[in-house]
Amino acid sequence: MDRFYMALASGAGAGYLPIAPGTWGSLLALPLHLLLVNLSPFHYTIALAAIFFIAVISAGQAEKILDRKDPGVVVIDEVIGMLITLIGAGTGPIPLLLGFLLFRLFDIFKPYPIRLIDQRVNGGLGIVLDDVLAGIYSLVALQALLRIFPLPG
Repeated sequence: MDRFYMALASGAGAGYLPIAPGTWGSLLALPLHLLLVNLSPFHYTIALAAIFFIAVISAGQAEKILDRKDPGVVVIDEVIGMLITLIGAGTGPIPLLLGFLLFRLFDIFKPYPIRLIDQRVNGGLGIVLDDVLAGIYSLVALQALLRIFPLPG
């Protein structure tokens, strides 16, 4: 069962890549977004909720298995954060790239209260919640940018 939890938490092994595992986890969300983007808003929400719960459980189990707080190999939190960022972004390369860059920015710099959550909430929920908030910040920023600078077509 440990292997199963680790496979989920590490994004099928993406978290084991040697440089910037969070970046790889964020990139892992892009093909998943392309699979989910055509769902109805209701079904997309159900899918995000399911992924959130899977992320919290698998991240918490990985933390116990590895006996380390918020281990870097856990990237499923980046996956849910990116999926939140990309709500309503469509499939165009510019919105996907902007969403990716914004999410990485908010995830790395952790503006208030993201850093506070990262420091004070423990377990799987703590691992995932700061990325969910970074995803919400990124979603708002991305949608604002896309409205201020509409793309042709």
